[in-house]
Amino acid sequence: MAVHRAPRLGIVVPSGNAAAEPETSRLAGPEINVHTSRFPVLPGKSLRERLDTYNEVLPEALGNFGGLHLDAAVIACSGSHYLLTPEGDRKICDELGERVGAPIASTTLAVVAALEAAGVDRIALISPYEPWLTEISRDYWAQAGLTVERVVKVRAGEVFSPYDVRPDELIDQVRGAAVPEDLALVFTGTGMFTFAALEELARDGDRLLITSNLAAAWWARRTLGLPLGADDVHPLLRSLAARTTGR
Repeated sequence: MAVHRAPRLGIVVPSGNAAAEPETSRLAGPEINVHTSRFPVLPGKSLRERLDTYNEVLPEALGNFGGLHLDAAVIACSGSHYLLTPEGDRKICDELGERVGAPIASTTLAVVAALEAAGVDRIALISPYEPWLTEISRDYWAQAGLTVERVVKVRAGEVFSPYDVRPDELIDQVRGAAVPEDLALVFTGTGMFTFAALEELARDGDRLLITSNLAAAWWARRTLGLPLGADDVHPLLRSLAARTTGR
């Protein structure tokens, strides 16, 4: 497909997030042009205050695309949407979609949709967040109809920081948790680099592995009517497609 004819996917990300764009772009594939708008820098605010503000300024962040016509958009900040109920999350995305003139999903809703398509309702949550936000995310998944049977709290060194978790730390802590093989692993956080970890952890068995960015790319390709299981699709997305009914 010619570059100028490719569908346009908008992504809204926090200012310091280095993972969402490259991971989503590689997963979405060359058939999609990925464009980004960033949330404002908010010095002096706590994490909770920043997340609350992100939800308040979502219309402005999407408005920064200006006259660029989007075919779909993803809100690539899971933390802020955990502060909403799944119903409230859908309402906001639907309202924004009507305003922008294109379908919009949060990464949290994309994860829910992918799990539903895969027929999965029991998960182990792999979370690099601070404990309070991990608990809020657990409540969100429960309200979405999922049973969170295990929580693996991932640290970057001695601190909770999704942007700083190294692949080796992620792999070691997930393997060290000895999660039962019948549970899907849901890696939350768009800012945590996951490709290397997923490729390695896939060697341990045939369980479903899903991340925020992987679900976002899955949702985008499905929404835009692009094949999910073609040979030229990224292997991680092709693996997810093989487990879902939307391929």
